Amino acid sequence: MRLFLLLLCFLNWLAAMAQSVRTEQKTVPGSAVNFELALIPGGQFIMGSSENEPGRADDEGRHQVYVDSFWIGIREVTFDELFLFQFRNLDSDASNEHASGFKADAVARPSPPYYDFTYGRGKAGGFPATTMTQQCALRYCQWLSDKTGEFYRLPTEAEWEYACRAGTQTVYSWGDDPKMASEFAWFYDNSAGSYQKTGLKKPNPWGLYDMHGNVAEYCLDFYVPDYFARLDSNSNNPLILPIKKHSRTVRGGCFEDYPEAIRSADRRKSDPKWQARDPQIPKSKWWNPESPFVGFRLVRELKKYSKAERDAFFEKVIKD
Repeated sequence: MRLFLLLLCFLNWLAAMAQSVRTEQKTVPGSAVNFELALIPGGQFIMGSSENEPGRADDEGRHQVYVDSFWIGIREVTFDELFLFQFRNLDSDASNEHASGFKADAVARPSPPYYDFTYGRGKAGGFPATTMTQQCALRYCQWLSDKTGEFYRLPTEAEWEYACRAGTQTVYSWGDDPKMASEFAWFYDNSAGSYQKTGLKKPNPWGLYDMHGNVAEYCLDFYVPDYFARLDSNSNNPLILPIKKHSRTVRGGCFEDYPEAIRSADRRKSDPKWQARDPQIPKSKWWNPESPFVGFRLVRELKKYSKAERDAFFEKVIKD
């Protein structure tokens, strides 16, 4: 009986947290393209997986971490959003930060891919943006920051897992049962070998869609196998800054994965092989022909930063 009451209290807490998450809809200036954000309350959580978790890798560790509050995309960034950055004719000088003097003609944009890197998978209408390098994802964040005057970036690895878990400590944000995966995620068994439009499955307790499966998502951190060993006993907002192009941490699993690879704690790294079919020398800074299974999700800082501060940040985290 006591165990039942404790479980009931826990479920009630999760429901209350889900209801208390504030959301906000944003429109990219000069367009009709919208995206939604959820305000994630800061807090402590146990990051990583337990030793008996199915599919656990040696680099998943277990560590108590604290993260500040942040806004995060309710859905993965879509091609509809990325196209505004990719194609000059879809952009304009419209900006919410008029003092910065945003000029669409001055933006460095992704070079045209030399063939369809999605191999015929969907693009317009809500499909997650894929096949970009992490540099492209970060440059999109920089462009969006300049358009809006707000600070957008990729989530840190800690922020990503905190948002994915949404107050849970189970294998998945819905619990421990992999048989429920089809209710919340696109993965090997139900994806028909392709990513799907965002937001079609059930969200996690904080209202975030596709944290498990669909496309894997870039994090800000440089990938290190000893991530948890580098954290101290009181880790606040940890971030492993990049020192070179590869590898970057990728989270969430994708449509090609089995349930054990879409767990909340699963972590993997970007691979230079994702550019293997790129004939350019040097390889493109923008595209990964072999990664139609990787995309990204936005984080927005609560604190305001000047354009100079934002530019300094992006120059620090972007490595060719």
